[in-house]
Amino acid sequence: MGFFEKYLSVWVGICIVLGVAIGVFIPAVPETLSLFEYSNVSIPVAILIWLMIYPMMLKIDFTSIINATKNTKGLTVTCVTNWLVKPFTMYLISVLFFKVIFKNLIPLNLADEYIVGAVLLGAAPCTAMVFVWSQLTKGNPAYTLVQVAVNDLILLIGFVPIVALLLGINNVIVPYDTLILSVVLFVVIPLILGIVSRHYIIKTKGINYFKEIFLKKFDKITIAGLLLTLTIIFSFQGRKIIDNPMDILLISIPLTIQTFFIFFFAYGWAKIWKLPHEIASPAGMIGASNFFELAVAVAISLFGLNSGATLATVVGVLVEVPVMLILVNISNRTRGYFIENCKEEKIIKI
Repeated sequence: MGFFEKYLSVWVGICIVLGVAIGVFIPAVPETLSLFEYSNVSIPVAILIWLMIYPMMLKIDFTSIINATKNTKGLTVTCVTNWLVKPFTMYLISVLFFKVIFKNLIPLNLADEYIVGAVLLGAAPCTAMVFVWSQLTKGNPAYTLVQVAVNDLILLIGFVPIVALLLGINNVIVPYDTLILSVVLFVVIPLILGIVSRHYIIKTKGINYFKEIFLKKFDKITIAGLLLTLTIIFSFQGRKIIDNPMDILLISIPLTIQTFFIFFFAYGWAKIWKLPHEIASPAGMIGASNFFELAVAVAISLFGLNSGATLATVVGVLVEVPVMLILVNISNRTRGYFIENCKEEKIIKI
């Protein structure tokens, strides 16, 4: 592990402080960046995420995608965790904290709004950043792609009824422009470019050059892009963090607990089912992370920009990256527990 990777937590802390400072003392920066937004998707952030995803897409070919669909155990872990467990545990945990543990700290009407925001996050599994978390833990890229595609299909029909069931809200409207744009930006375009680039490089330079030289050129891009993304995200919310520190802290506690719980639920299940680490890690990561663009867009459309529900979804954005980096570290440190499992499963290679 190089110096940059070894002290990644330090760089993350610096980027968080830097982002907040930019948002507070140089508000023109986030204000200018926020102008480049379409369908609730920040184009600058999207570009950085795309740069992080592209190296992973280079590792995917059509054969590995077909093989990944045959791993029914892995997909079962992903789908059950995301759709039959995560939304309901998010609801229970948020009710426990906002209405019981924090009842003397948060007004009842505001607690209800925070619960709504938490459930919107819980009902929207990740589409983009899971590729980054998977790559950082050496997850199987083809399997990660397949699980994202499957979850996006379920999202189309499952998001509204689950939110309506848990919250009793009947006028939930999925912003399909946000959903479609995110899928195109974070899945379709980088996948096509990755496959085309892979085919061209291998054809002209050979497979050894592709693996040993070309892929290694992107080693630092993912982490650099992640740190820049973190800086931008915190700059967008710098003023809100300074103005509402206690509320943000209170909201972050149940969201953090839920994130850890869902990761270990899926990760542990994968271990019990003797799945290899390259399947177990992304299975845990997609459940732990959220499709925050969708959650924020729905919260704004239902309750307005300054509502408690919207604030809760925004805190979800702020919490996700630092917490997910901790889970990446845990996943990498526990890789050895899956060595025996790898011998029992056919692992898909590049």
